[in-house]
Amino acid sequence: MKSLFRNPTFCKLFIAAFASQLGTVIGNMAFAFYLVDRYSERPSLATMAELMYSLPTLAVFWIVGVIADRFDRKHIAAYSDWIRAGLTLLLLLFVHYDMLFFCFLMLFLRSSISKFFGPAEMGLLQGSIDQDQYVQASGLNQMIMGMFMLFGMSLGAAAYHFIGIKGAFIIDGVSFLISGLLLAWGDFPERARIPNGRTSIRELRLSLLFKDFWHGLRYIAGNRLLLVLISGFLFFGIVNGVFSVLPIFTMKYKLSPDNYVVQSSLITVFLGIGFLIGSIIAPHFIRRFTRTPILISGLFISSLLIGGLGTTVRIEVYLFLILLAGIAIAPINIALGSWMPELVPPQNMGRVNSLIEPIMMLGHSLALGGIALAFPVWLSVTWLHYMLAFCTIAVSFFYLKFLPSLVRNRLVYATTEEAIADGKEG
Repeated sequence: MKSLFRNPTFCKLFIAAFASQLGTVIGNMAFAFYLVDRYSERPSLATMAELMYSLPTLAVFWIVGVIADRFDRKHIAAYSDWIRAGLTLLLLLFVHYDMLFFCFLMLFLRSSISKFFGPAEMGLLQGSIDQDQYVQASGLNQMIMGMFMLFGMSLGAAAYHFIGIKGAFIIDGVSFLISGLLLAWGDFPERARIPNGRTSIRELRLSLLFKDFWHGLRYIAGNRLLLVLISGFLFFGIVNGVFSVLPIFTMKYKLSPDNYVVQSSLITVFLGIGFLIGSIIAPHFIRRFTRTPILISGLFISSLLIGGLGTTVRIEVYLFLILLAGIAIAPINIALGSWMPELVPPQNMGRVNSLIEPIMMLGHSLALGGIALAFPVWLSVTWLHYMLAFCTIAVSFFYLKFLPSLVRNRLVYATTEEAIADGKEG
């Protein structure tokens, strides 16, 4: 871990990603409280705001990876922050004049621009650290995710309460500016910034975008190990979709109907604590046992814990089990997050990374649509937990069937190639 922070390039990238995420969380949470507070008779507005954060994924996913692989990733990430800072100023203006339509438009545009940040940042990270540091870097990212789970809603609520929606958006804009400056000052190696060589904006054609996009799809289809890993993300999207409403539903309709707001928040707090603990211990276990057994066993243990949540009738037991579930889930994310940079060459990282989110979004949307139709008439809170546990254990057995043999074959192939290379040199 210390070796990572001795790398000034990684430090700038890490702090920039943290600042960018901080700005996003504070602004989005504060705006949700603003809508509920100011337009309490129109709860649909809060749902509309959530759509403005999620819909851009389906609108721009086919282009963001291509852009990240064709152009300078340092400039893409920095300008993504700076453009969002400019849009935040416009959002501030529209909030002042109570122009809701334009507020939602700015939210949509901010979210769209943010989608370009992730693939570019992942590519810069891949080229700025050694391969044996991927697990540690992924662990740090999971720790940050755990912190935002713990404090994200509280930060948004505190910002809205003490400095108002305008003050929250000012923090938003400043965070984006700081993130962009850190990226602009970062001394990233050329192989991380432009792995495919320099491309002029004049060379960009719609036909080229579609060609590169299909190239990314064909690359995934041609790499069986990568294809198997990404196939599981559809189920992860279903899990995320169910869990996005499960804490509130569990407390409202089963465990604590009269105090569900506080108890639902406690679920995210305990889950976040579990994420932090799991993120700290996961790199050690991955180094000792390798990714495949950690990934499969983590999914299996998580499925048992989630099934146990469905049978629980006491809040204290539920919170304890959700803490354990967070500890079990964090190594899964770290194993997957650190595996991708090893499997995907730098010149294809943007295209591959940009295809993961729409796959998860498809599962997320299917889950929410199913819940909207079936809950509570056909599905109870208990059966939502069982459905979640089934999806998790299904992915565990899916990976158990395919991953070990694919990993062994990859290792044999790599060993053979290395032996051939040594023979030629000899």
